[in-house]
Amino acid sequence: MNRVELVGRITKDPEVKLTSNQTQYCNFTVAVDRKFKDQNGERQSDFINCVAWRQTAGFIGKYFHKGSRIGVCGSLQTRSYENQGGQKVFVTEVVVDEAEFVDSKGGEGGNGGYSKPASKPAESFTPPAQGTAAASAPTAPMTKIEDDDSGDSAFGPGDSVNLPFEL
Repeated sequence: MNRVELVGRITKDPEVKLTSNQTQYCNFTVAVDRKFKDQNGERQSDFINCVAWRQTAGFIGKYFHKGSRIGVCGSLQTRSYENQGGQKVFVTEVVVDEAEFVDSKGGEGGNGGYSKPASKPAESFTPPAQGTAAASAPTAPMTKIEDDDSGDSAFGPGDSVNLPFEL
């Protein structure tokens, strides 16, 4: 199994580029804090190279910037190429399949240009009848994306983006 899940901060503004076949891609680095602090009480970070393709690349390029917290899922891949000096260079990177917002718009640094999903009012939800299979099934909270009316929402009329969840 080759599965990688990371949560960290983007180290510089992601830039979406096109291959010669006009396929979108985006290279970026995620700084991921280590679990333990060093002798000086400071937390160390690892800088993980990532690449996203197609719609995922466009999503990251549009909604994330330097310092944004991001959650990514994907697989670890190693590739090689020959540089201008004729030396073989090996690259290990995470090929991102999914990317998620980690901070809310009002959270640290206002990252991502989006609104945090909020719970729907209780009156809009009818619980399943007692004794049914649905009543004992695990459930997730119902969510929606709300506009904060500040006028700086990243989602505009007619915009479409593939989100890692369904609205």
